[in-house]
Amino acid sequence: MTVTLPDPAFAGREYPATQAYSVGREKVREFADAVGALHPAHHDIVVARGLGHPDLVAPPTFAVVIAQRAEAQYITDPAAGVDFSRVVHADERFTHHRPIVAGDELVTVLHVDSVVHRAGIAMVTTRCEISAVTADGHEPVSTVVSTLAVRGEGR
Repeated sequence: MTVTLPDPAFAGREYPATQAYSVGREKVREFADAVGALHPAHHDIVVARGLGHPDLVAPPTFAVVIAQRAEAQYITDPAAGVDFSRVVHADERFTHHRPIVAGDELVTVLHVDSVVHRAGIAMVTTRCEISAVTADGHEPVSTVVSTLAVRGEGR
């Protein structure tokens, strides 16, 4: 079997904005439970509003749910050459411009920032710019930068 590494020509590519993801209260609560986020603002709307938020506040890592949906555009693009069975997650960084809250309608633009081959491994860095759809356009919410290591043959 011949294993190819992801195409370096994809560096610099930008994918179209995703369809809006509607952040629901129960998804926020479920995610908070799954990651052990105990702050009451994740579970109790009265507490969240008392802290000045319009609704339940998602834990900071909730952004990965939205980012992974966008990253699927690249991962499943046959021309990109990513064999997901050979992927190891190397790094993930979040920059939050404001909290994600229940009721948000979020869209994401995926950028493939780099694809570097080294010693039979491809290091792929993607950046997801997540924004909320508002009456005035889009409001930046989070930036998620992910690095994936894609193993080649013999690894």
